[in-house]
Amino acid sequence: MNLQLENKTALVTGSTKGIGFAIARLLAEEGANVIVNGRSEASVKAAVAKIGRRARGVVADVSTAPGCAALVKQAPDVDILVNNAGIFEPKPFAEIPDADWERFYQVNVLSGVRLTRAYLPGMLARNWGRVVFISSESGVQIPEEMIHYGMTKAAELALVNGIARLTKGTGVTVNAVLPGPTASEGVTEFVGQLAANARQTPAGFEQEFFRSVRPTSLLQRFATADEVAAMVAYTCSAAASATNGAALRVDGGVVRTTI
Repeated sequence: MNLQLENKTALVTGSTKGIGFAIARLLAEEGANVIVNGRSEASVKAAVAKIGRRARGVVADVSTAPGCAALVKQAPDVDILVNNAGIFEPKPFAEIPDADWERFYQVNVLSGVRLTRAYLPGMLARNWGRVVFISSESGVQIPEEMIHYGMTKAAELALVNGIARLTKGTGVTVNAVLPGPTASEGVTEFVGQLAANARQTPAGFEQEFFRSVRPTSLLQRFATADEVAAMVAYTCSAAASATNGAALRVDGGVVRTTI
């Protein structure tokens, strides 16, 4: 399927590894000129080298207003914005300090707010654009083990619902993609540590995780980053022009609602 992304400019935040890298790589394979973003020059250069000639890097910390401004200055116009940068951390609710709530909100929510605010007017003026927030099934079913994370992912869904209304009658769309448990580098490392602490193999831990923590999963395994990227690439395509203001699930059936 031709996604008609040739020569579109796509910015994917937090794209040096994991889901963000998989999205950037697939968009480049589909012909887009991709801007890879991360906080480390070394990691950005490594990701750009892996993706190839259609990628260039911009080092900027999008968790801060100055970092977002620096990114926009180096990449003033984009056709596709994928707000992927995000953090997660399991922690009991009673042990989450104010500083953690503020940090999660800055990284997971305000980064997308600032960049969408910067790029949306240009998209509307050109009458074509794609904004995608990488939310999570945790924004629908808030996980008790990381309520602060779930709160930010629910906030992203609210943003999509509101911002999409500003695109009425145009060729611009704003959507959310909701991955479920996904085997990105960060999750794989985290699971490996937990498995070692529990004296289990990673495969055994994965089986137990879906039995006791995510029992509603129909997939009964971690999704791959490439499986999530495929949904994002379609959402960024010309073929997805009638999908706007939507929450698109790649959650392996974890969420039990019909819509």
